[in-house]
Amino acid sequence: MQSSPTPTPATGDLRYDERLTVPRAWWAIVLLLALSGGLVAFPLGTLPTLGAILVVGLVAGMVTSSYGSARIRVVAGSLVAGDARVPLTALGDAEVLGPEEARAWRSHKADPRAFMLLRSYVPTAVRVKVTDPSDPTPYLYLSTRHPEKLASTLRP
Repeated sequence: MQSSPTPTPATGDLRYDERLTVPRAWWAIVLLLALSGGLVAFPLGTLPTLGAILVVGLVAGMVTSSYGSARIRVVAGSLVAGDARVPLTALGDAEVLGPEEARAWRSHKADPRAFMLLRSYVPTAVRVKVTDPSDPTPYLYLSTRHPEKLASTLRP
């Protein structure tokens, strides 16, 4: 996680910044997928085999990189989580969720109207109530590796 307690000219009023990168083991899976693509093309010759390794590796790498590029930021009076941007004034209490409680809020306790930025490989999360009466979203569920730090950043 990259966190900057003092603002810099490039980041403005950045109070929290976390990128939900994929685990390293996923990159080994990308490599295995590329090799599998090469094995499929092996009977066609050397050039198709190398082309398949390259194409499958690039596509799998781009998908993995894209999935792991989700960010949670608290900047300029707003919480930016994935595609959502919510002013801090529209947020209520932030609840830190341990692994068991986070799993419950991802499954049987989940509200279908909630905004969820979840990553299954991140066991902890923060649940933030939305207090804006014009917003139908009851809460934000945010997977985070540092739930206490994010929750304390969201508190006034």
